[in-house]
Amino acid sequence: MIKRDTSIDEAARAGWLYYVAGKTQDQIATQLGVSRQRAQRLVSRAVSEGLVKVRIDHPIGECMELARQLAARYDLRYAEVAPTDLDAPNSLVGLATQAAAAMEYWLRKPEPLTIAVGTGRSLKAMIEQLSPIQCPQHKLVSLTGNVRPDGAAAVYNVIFTLNDILSVNAYPMPLPVIASSAEERQMLLAQKTVAHTMKLAAQSDVAFVGVGELDERAPLMVEGMVTADELSDLRAQGIVGEMLGWVFDRDGRLVENALNARVASSPIPDRETCLVIGVANGERKLGAIRAALVGRLVNGMMTDESTARALLQDDVSSPNEP
Repeated sequence: MIKRDTSIDEAARAGWLYYVAGKTQDQIATQLGVSRQRAQRLVSRAVSEGLVKVRIDHPIGECMELARQLAARYDLRYAEVAPTDLDAPNSLVGLATQAAAAMEYWLRKPEPLTIAVGTGRSLKAMIEQLSPIQCPQHKLVSLTGNVRPDGAAAVYNVIFTLNDILSVNAYPMPLPVIASSAEERQMLLAQKTVAHTMKLAAQSDVAFVGVGELDERAPLMVEGMVTADELSDLRAQGIVGEMLGWVFDRDGRLVENALNARVASSPIPDRETCLVIGVANGERKLGAIRAALVGRLVNGMMTDESTARALLQDDVSSPNEP
């Protein structure tokens, strides 16, 4: 496989920010997390490589324009769009690589931060792309439980893998994602260690969360947290997606139902104080992603080119919506 030249991508990004978005080199340096001198060199390289004409002659330029449109359409604080692999449109590789770079940007910040993570296929793929980083100044907190109903570790849990990759203070959530009853949930949340982790989650500066669809291949089904009968009932209620185990309808409203009464995960962090970045792509997830955006369950989004284009259409639906 041909190794991708990521430095030319960075030059294209710097060129777009300078010539199209009208950013100064200081602003570009801040946004890309590099020195002003490197930002200047990147802009110069964009010119010398012939990327700068009237527009950026590189796929990343179009992706950045889609990200700008997504941010404007859904009032987002942050948006990034990865190129879509036309031979594998549902592949997570491109999105995972870009999401890993975004997470590394926060992990490399010198000031202490509380960084929260959810679970799911996209986040699991993201952490597989992370480089080892020494960042003991940060706190890394799980937003969801890490245990399946049978007591085994959750398949799509990421906090323990992250703890192996990073030198960081990690705080797992020693709970099932969904309790067996509302009463059990209350008992679990009353534990001192759980209450401390929940408090940290509420103080998160940035959070990376998956956005899940609700069908037979959904993580909640794969991990045995929801039965086939419960799934059918949820879809009959108009539920189209889930985030951290919390289920929501097509307008992004967290529905009061029997399942949400049993969810032992942290509440979604406050979007007024935390940058909550949804990481998801694919046709199957369109309805869920759009609902999360419309309902302001997230205020940041990372997706791929084909998903972004679909989300910018007036009528966005998913094959799995009821």
